[in-house]
Amino acid sequence: MKTPKYWQSNSVVSRLLQPVGSVYGLLTRLRLRLIKPQKVEVPVICIGNITAGGTGKTPVSISIAKLLGGELYHPYFVTRGYGGKLQNIIVNNKKHTAAEVGDEPLLLTQQAPVVVNADRFAGAELALKEGADVIIMDDGFQNPSLFKDLSFLVFDGTYGIGNGRIIPAGPLRETFADGIKRADAVIILGKDKHNLAQRSGLPVFFGHTEAVQTACVENLNVLAFAGIGHPQKFYHTLSQQGFNILETVDFPDHHFYTHKELDALLEKAQKLQAEIYTTSKDYVKIPNSYKKDIKVLEIAVVWDNPEELIRFIRKKIEPDA
Repeated sequence: MKTPKYWQSNSVVSRLLQPVGSVYGLLTRLRLRLIKPQKVEVPVICIGNITAGGTGKTPVSISIAKLLGGELYHPYFVTRGYGGKLQNIIVNNKKHTAAEVGDEPLLLTQQAPVVVNADRFAGAELALKEGADVIIMDDGFQNPSLFKDLSFLVFDGTYGIGNGRIIPAGPLRETFADGIKRADAVIILGKDKHNLAQRSGLPVFFGHTEAVQTACVENLNVLAFAGIGHPQKFYHTLSQQGFNILETVDFPDHHFYTHKELDALLEKAQKLQAEIYTTSKDYVKIPNSYKKDIKVLEIAVVWDNPEELIRFIRKKIEPDA
């Protein structure tokens, strides 16, 4: 779904939907209370959020795996594989498609092995058998099946928590207060425009996303499209890189593109004499026959103090560190 505009305001629609949001929040609270988490033999780090999409959770997960990899740990990702059909598998990015495993797992394989399983405990057990000595959960903060040794909540500093209401009245999966109670620390990407750091009362780590440019670009005129929670963030990043955005096309989050939609984008770009750019999350869902005509803007998380973040993580998952 596309992020509704009323999620950012105290609109009539939001107020009308608030009772439904209250029921959603109650069901989440009950599920978390009634299901007892199961613990595995290696540390589990959860990179979660309390808002629906668009916080930068997956880039954060990739960055933390990179910080912990190498000589420190052999991390594995465990994720549900939203939108995919296969379960309890190790993702092979040369074999599996986004339709089979979801878009985010294919991105995560760039940094570490990925297990897809909606049952996070079963997924963690498979990762353990494969040699994982630390597990990173991309999402799953509201999933109580697997015990978490360390939980981060990721926020977009500009967007914050929207109107502060629960789905469908607002963007929250649960209340800010409930989420903070179960978190160990907060990660804020970008400027903290909503004072979330002080409101959380938790350790806070700041970072931001930057584009990773690998080649010289000849044509700066761009038609940009995205199917993510907050596509304006992607368009803003393109503009910061000096691109001249002639037109943008928004699709729902996790959207799977049809040949008809891609043909229409190619035709439009040809008329505009523009290059087509999209996000890495969208690019993995595009058929190979179209990829030569579509460019991707890669992004990475840059931390204000990466050494402090590593020390914090190791202290939580290695009591003697």
